[in-house]
Amino acid sequence: MKTDQRGFSLIEVMVALSILLIVALGLIPLGVIATSMTENNGHLDARVTEYAQDKMEQLLALAYADGLTDTRVFPAGAVGGTGLAVGGNSNPTGVPVDKYVDYLDINGTLIPGGVGGAPPAGWFYKRVWQITVPQANLKQVTVSTIVSSQVGKVGLLPRATVTALKTSPF
Repeated sequence: MKTDQRGFSLIEVMVALSILLIVALGLIPLGVIATSMTENNGHLDARVTEYAQDKMEQLLALAYADGLTDTRVFPAGAVGGTGLAVGGNSNPTGVPVDKYVDYLDINGTLIPGGVGGAPPAGWFYKRVWQITVPQANLKQVTVSTIVSSQVGKVGLLPRATVTALKTSPF
C-alpha cells in the first residue's frame, strides 16, 4: 500500500517553530547591546567632532599675530593664553602642552584646568591644539578632541581632528 506524503504534519511545524523561537530569543539580547553601543558611540563621535570644530572656530577668529588670548576660558581672556602662538601638540592621548589644552564636562561645558598639568576632576572631553608654520605667512591650526571613556569599553575612544590654515594678515 502506497501512502501519499504531501507537506508537513502539524507536529513537525510546531517543532520547527519552537527551535526558531529559541534561537530568536537567544539573539535578541545581542541586538539590543549592538544597537545601544552603536547609538552611544555614534553620539560620542558627533560630539567630539562638534567640540573640535568649536575650538577651531574660536582659534581662527583670533588675529594672525595674537599670542596672548586665553581660549581655555569662556569668554576668552585678553591675556594669559597662547592665542595663535606656535606650539602645542595635536595628539589627545599624549601629554598635553600647557596652555594648548582645555577640558569639557559631559554636557560640553568648559571646566577649569587641573593643577600641575593634571586634568581636572569630572572631565569628559579633552581638546588639544597645535599651531605650526608650514611656510611664511601661513599658520596651520590642528585641533583634536577625545573622550575620557566610552560605552562598552571596546575599541578605540571616539576622537576627531580638524585642521585649517590661517594666512597673514587675516
